[in-house]
Amino acid sequence: MQTFDYDKAFSRNIGWVTDSEQLRLRDARVAIGGLGGVGGVHLLTLARLGIGRFTIADFDVFDIVNFNRQVGATVQALERSKIDVLSEMARDINPEIELRTFPAGIQADSLDAFLDGVDVYVDGLDFFAFDARRMTFAACERKGIPVVTAAPLGMGTALLVFGPGGMPFEDYFGFDGCDEMEMAVRFLVGLSPAMLQRGYVADMSRINLAEHRGPSSIAACQLCAGVAAIETLKLLLGRGGVRLAPRGSQFDGYRMRYIRTWRPWGHRNPLQRLMISLVKAQLARPVRPDR
Repeated sequence: MQTFDYDKAFSRNIGWVTDSEQLRLRDARVAIGGLGGVGGVHLLTLARLGIGRFTIADFDVFDIVNFNRQVGATVQALERSKIDVLSEMARDINPEIELRTFPAGIQADSLDAFLDGVDVYVDGLDFFAFDARRMTFAACERKGIPVVTAAPLGMGTALLVFGPGGMPFEDYFGFDGCDEMEMAVRFLVGLSPAMLQRGYVADMSRINLAEHRGPSSIAACQLCAGVAAIETLKLLLGRGGVRLAPRGSQFDGYRMRYIRTWRPWGHRNPLQRLMISLVKAQLARPVRPDR
């Protein structure tokens, strides 16, 4: 029977990274907030890169409605804590992995502990978790921790990276003074200024931001994990080539299109303001579901 050996387990990474870089990944710490649609697959993808230390937070349990997109969602996992299930899965990949777990999720009174010693934060929070996201991004900014967020939009992914030298999260999205619906629209447009996912929604009645409801896809989540893992690797190894907000990018697998975006002044950019208005107008139109 084979026993676990770190060097052998991740030897096929060598060539894309050097031996010394793989050791740096082994000693690196990545924090992930949320282990649902993207957070869970982020953890497992990064674990397979050989990253040896993680801090993870999630308060939720698996439900049958998670089956279409969440890597930890199985019949055996129903009603089990996501943080327990994903911890087991990560340790099945690397039994030596070091996990700090926060089963209450991201909370103000434990945020400093959550980010202690973290090299990169990867955003896996629910789309509508605005309070937790704003709090975490602000703390990362204060501590100089780069943040990678890859959003599953349509059947693709939209990438933004925040960090020292780039535009702050709040300046980019402009959430201050907004109600939840306004934040939802600004977040959607800020993540994907190109809005490549528009135009092939099969049933618009399934999208309701006010009710925190929208379609999702495992294909998009897996694309997010690959993109986020590569950006995280570049940040951890100091490879360069990371484009910070207000620069971003979006790849849409359905349309097979890739676009790089640049929105100087963030939410104040005239193009961004126009797109926000267009999205609001589209969402305000009454939609009858197909019969």
